[in-house]
Amino acid sequence: MNILFSIVVPVFNRPEEVRELLESLQKQDFQDDFEIVIVEDGSTDRSEAVVEQFREQLQISYYFKENSGPGDSRNFGMQKAKGNYFIILDSDCMLPQQYLSEVDRELKAEFVHCFGGPDAADTSFTIVQKAINYVMTSFLTTAGIRGGKKAVGKFQPRSFNMGISKIAFEKTAGFGRIHPGEDPDLTFRIWKAGFQTRLFSKAFVYHKRRIDWHKFYKQVNKFGMVRPILNKWHPGTAKPTYWFPTLFMLGFCVAILAAFLGLWLPLFLYASYFLVLFLDSWVKTRSIRVALLSLYAVGVQFIGYGIGFTKSTMLLNFSNKDPEELFPKLFFKKK
Repeated sequence: MNILFSIVVPVFNRPEEVRELLESLQKQDFQDDFEIVIVEDGSTDRSEAVVEQFREQLQISYYFKENSGPGDSRNFGMQKAKGNYFIILDSDCMLPQQYLSEVDRELKAEFVHCFGGPDAADTSFTIVQKAINYVMTSFLTTAGIRGGKKAVGKFQPRSFNMGISKIAFEKTAGFGRIHPGEDPDLTFRIWKAGFQTRLFSKAFVYHKRRIDWHKFYKQVNKFGMVRPILNKWHPGTAKPTYWFPTLFMLGFCVAILAAFLGLWLPLFLYASYFLVLFLDSWVKTRSIRVALLSLYAVGVQFIGYGIGFTKSTMLLNFSNKDPEELFPKLFFKKK
């Protein structure tokens, strides 16, 4: 199969992110042609002027459309693209120069209709970005579901770094209107359509995540609310690990109460976990400050996700309403 890559990037009010992404695409060591499709999702701060600066160096198409969410914008971009294999990236990503070469090598070695790659923190990132990146990617906090080599079960690609063939896109109709959660939802439908997914461990991106602690909490809280909806839509995809943040925080509260009663073992076990987490972060990030912030970040992650997951699970089980009625802010309206 002769593969022509189309890189599809939805963007919303982030022209400087687009600049950094295009600069990294300009430095790719990949020798074959590829195109870039930028989809402006109703932005007021547009990226068109930035795109124009790269037209002589890169093959770029730029489209502006009314705001309908990242999933619909990705579908729009794939419909406009000329290639037969789409690479979906978030605008806050930068690529190492070997990224496209690694994707091409993997597909030629063992073709797959959908792949996902991990994310990493660049040395230029802030300590907060590095701490959040650590807890979002560590096996100790996510059990490897976001790209770890020891990922549990079949790999679920994430839309910040995801590839899908034109055939699989046309078969599944692409992303749905839920957000976040549109990427695992698409992955489950890809599996149902008979296609496979695979992790390309060396095709990583530098994922900036320009968020503060409050935004991070809101993000993981939404992740928690989305997961029971996906479990309801796709029976058989639920995993015990999805309960881990909720049970972890409940157990932590019990451990504190037990300590007041003179039972220190539960709290000691939690202290041991946090110590291992701190040491692992220190080794991987080579920064004590990042390692200390990682402890705070995992607390934000588990509390936010756990509350969202518990709330969503209870409402879905004890209400006759559809998920879109219960959680309207998780869905973009039909156009």
